[in-house]
Amino acid sequence: MRHGYTARQVRDAEAPHLAAGEPLMARAALGLAAAVRDVLTGRTRVLLLVGSGNNGGDALFAGAHLAASGCDVRIIEVGSRVHEAALADAVAAGARVSPAEDAAELAAASDVVVDGILGTGAAASPALRGRGREVVAAILPILEQADRPRVVAVDIPSGIHPDDGTVPDPVVLAADVTVTFGACKAGLLRGRAVALSGQVRVVPIGIEDDLARLTPAITVP
Repeated sequence: MRHGYTARQVRDAEAPHLAAGEPLMARAALGLAAAVRDVLTGRTRVLLLVGSGNNGGDALFAGAHLAASGCDVRIIEVGSRVHEAALADAVAAGARVSPAEDAAELAAASDVVVDGILGTGAAASPALRGRGREVVAAILPILEQADRPRVVAVDIPSGIHPDDGTVPDPVVLAADVTVTFGACKAGLLRGRAVALSGQVRVVPIGIEDDLARLTPAITVP
């Protein structure tokens, strides 16, 4: 059986660990980097789409691990801000920041595109907007080609609701793999999101026992 939890349940489970100073983002980034390596299968070109929230930080810290291991990592910032420490780590490891206008060209030249634009914090308004939507719209035609990059989503594919799986706007990067942290998000097991999430891979980050004491929002075979 697979259990899915709401964004609020996950945040509540994370809270005491964050208050205690546990490195939840570092654990998530290590798991994400490992999943991206599995998708790369010996290839090396990675494009990170980085939003303003924690998903962007996860993607950048994972990008630092990937760049340090020899991957060619490019970064496109699509949010109003960026996780500065994570960006510094990624750049120090050899990743390069590119302009949003180059998104389609870089995606076409990449082996993996990492979707770190929106996460569970966008539950109130999950549709992509602004630069993030423009970048994803530019990349979508690339994904229709035979020799296309694989897409790895960070926690959830950007643009889907993390709790109910609804997709309010068609501009969404369908993931080949979704790397979700601590537990599967309920929205990944519901509605249109199921077809957009690909293989769901849960990375333990230390909150699993806390979630096990809660009633899942959804349970599926």
